[in-house]
Amino acid sequence: MAYEVLARKWRPQQFGDIVGQKHVTQTLTNAIKSDRVAHAYLFVGPRGVGKTSTARILAKALNCRKGPTPEPCDQCDSCVEIMAGNNLDVLEIDAASNTGVDNVRELRENVRYAPTRGPFKVYIIDEVHMLSPAAFNALLKTLEEPPAHVKFIFATTEPQKIPATILSRCQRFDLRRISARDIVTRLREIAEAEKIAVDEDALLAIARGAEGGLRDAESALDQLIAFRGKSIKEEDVLAVFGLAARRTLDDLIVAVLGGDIPKAIALVDELDEAGKDIQRLVVDLLAQFRSILVFQYAGESSVGQDLTEAQADAVREQAGLAEPARVLKMVDILTETDNRIRYALSKRALLETALIRAARAATLVSLDSIIARLEKLSAAVGGGRAGGAAPAAAQEERPTPVHVSRPVSVGAASAEKAPCEPGCEVSYLAERWHEVVERVGHVAPLAKNYLLDAKPVEVSSEAVVIGFDPEFAENKERVDYPRNRKAMQKVLGEILKRDVGSVDFRVLDSRDTLPGDVKVQDVDAEHPRGRHSAAVDPERAAKARKTKQEWIDNPAVRKTLEAFNGDIVDIRE
Repeated sequence: MAYEVLARKWRPQQFGDIVGQKHVTQTLTNAIKSDRVAHAYLFVGPRGVGKTSTARILAKALNCRKGPTPEPCDQCDSCVEIMAGNNLDVLEIDAASNTGVDNVRELRENVRYAPTRGPFKVYIIDEVHMLSPAAFNALLKTLEEPPAHVKFIFATTEPQKIPATILSRCQRFDLRRISARDIVTRLREIAEAEKIAVDEDALLAIARGAEGGLRDAESALDQLIAFRGKSIKEEDVLAVFGLAARRTLDDLIVAVLGGDIPKAIALVDELDEAGKDIQRLVVDLLAQFRSILVFQYAGESSVGQDLTEAQADAVREQAGLAEPARVLKMVDILTETDNRIRYALSKRALLETALIRAARAATLVSLDSIIARLEKLSAAVGGGRAGGAAPAAAQEERPTPVHVSRPVSVGAASAEKAPCEPGCEVSYLAERWHEVVERVGHVAPLAKNYLLDAKPVEVSSEAVVIGFDPEFAENKERVDYPRNRKAMQKVLGEILKRDVGSVDFRVLDSRDTLPGDVKVQDVDAEHPRGRHSAAVDPERAAKARKTKQEWIDNPAVRKTLEAFNGDIVDIRE
């Protein structure tokens, strides 16, 4: 008797035997029990996940002598013939070989004839997306209103190539990739039944190489039995399929996360010398880094769904070696490498470059982190000055105390005497505007530059309005952010010794007046920047302001000013 490969020998014969597709088998079982079987089904999914097997089991369930039943007997003539593939009422058609309209016309002619033995005539069309547009059009009417004794079951890996008119006439089931844990469990059952001793690490390696396809995993096990016999170890799997050992892969990931570039390069050299597939190595690295990233952001709930216990433990351990933002950068680098490596002349050089970049990403301090630290330092220094003379340099190795100003509340403010009468507050703030801008600049450094071109124009019990003259209207958009409003609100409350309510920024027009009844249109004529010496040439001042603003708008310059709490004091050609 001819040898039967494991993938065919252990093909599922009952809905309960199908691995990892409970959502499909449960629906079909209930449909058969309640006599609600549709006339057309579409099974979608990657290779080796059970699309054709599910179609055959459904055909058996419909035509079994005891049926329709969700549990075909596998003993009657109909079930035996369907399993052997020679039942006259169940026709399996390969759409890749029968793509033309003539083939569909022949199918339409045969549909009219009653089944020879069972209650239904079942057409299983595999890779249905390979049919030509004309063939799909010829199938439309028959698919929409088939005879009562006809059932269509389509299977495809590329549903996007099927016309919407066909999709709308079918009940669609998406079969998922099978998890590594389920593949390992199924392979262990087969190995025990075949009396083959397979290491757990070897089963994990086979499942990793199968990429969610149980048929691929069974074929790999068949090949390994032919290679090694009754005892299979992880080294055998790695040698046959060019995979990297799980331990070596984990060592490489730990080296990258720890920024150990020499060790990472040495491990790549070791894998390349052993003849491992570099492109496959990139895929494995990307999958592991993706698992680490998802665990860091989604937590424990993301672990264990598609991973074995050993893989989940490794992810938990490695996730603590680097910050999520850096892992995200590594995933970006490896994704780019995966896209480029298939066309690279030197795959090893591309991988080494990617690992160096990823390892450096693990050790470099991000610009955002630097800015955050500098802002904290700036706030600490500013708070110390506001609260009095800062302490001298610490003579002991301990942090310098930082004075933190308390927000002014309405109740507290009422106990202090206001610095001026309510009607004079606009002029009072205008006289001290430089102080206001400087203090706001401690919290929001970049806003300081834009607030120099503004003035308080209205003060009430509920709000303070800060006005920008029309020449600097764009500065209003640059400064009008919650963080800047909050900083201005705090500083104004401290100066006026009361709760100022909200702070609003707006652009003035010619009818508005600044403190002292000076119209907006007259400000530049008297003082080129509204506050600087009138001896400055207005044309030169306007040109200088424009040049300075262009530099401030430069993203790199802006980042630098924010990072170091700086200002542009001079521009030289």
